[in-house]
Amino acid sequence: MNASNETGRMEEILSKPLSEVLEVIQARIVKDSTYFGIPCMRCPLDFWIYQEIIFALKPDVIVEIGNYCGGSALSLAHLCDHLGKGRVIAVDIDHSRLNQTAKNHPRISFITGDACEVFNEVVAQCGDAATVLVIEDSSHEYQNTLNVLKKYSQLVTIGSYLIVEDGICHHGLNIGPDPGPYEAISDFVNYNKEFSIDRNKEAFLITWNPKGYLRREK
Repeated sequence: MNASNETGRMEEILSKPLSEVLEVIQARIVKDSTYFGIPCMRCPLDFWIYQEIIFALKPDVIVEIGNYCGGSALSLAHLCDHLGKGRVIAVDIDHSRLNQTAKNHPRISFITGDACEVFNEVVAQCGDAATVLVIEDSSHEYQNTLNVLKKYSQLVTIGSYLIVEDGICHHGLNIGPDPGPYEAISDFVNYNKEFSIDRNKEAFLITWNPKGYLRREK
């Protein structure tokens, strides 16, 4: 489906079911979305929420698990630039596709390897950071997501967030693993009572991260 040709005007989509609209947005995100010319598979509505959270928290460290070409890591680093503080630790099992602009940004450090296996290295790079935000966007298989949540929740500081991408898998779009992130989130919050699901962060109604904004309460 070509988003630009078939649904390019608002008045043409008002009668379409939401499921079809989500498919068009997904196609645009996956095929054509870029940040500073770098492929970046991030829902723009969710990214707006990200910048609101980051402005409010002013984190010392943002850990992004799953980096693809580096577009999303670069967007986070640019937010840190505007705040005048913060850095990004970008973790991925494969960094072979990274764009050079992202590689060169001084606020981003890259750690290559399985997120759970390199956890101690991430902890060391966080140091004594007062505020840590974590974004989980790696493999969306249920067990992998749950393992990452259990491990990296330890890094999230009180009042900050553990954001889980792509809970929309089979909860809005028939794509990805089933069970996937949505189910992993549900089991994680049942297991870890320090976190609550902040559904106020889904205020645009359309989100790729349903139940995915987890706030550390204690």
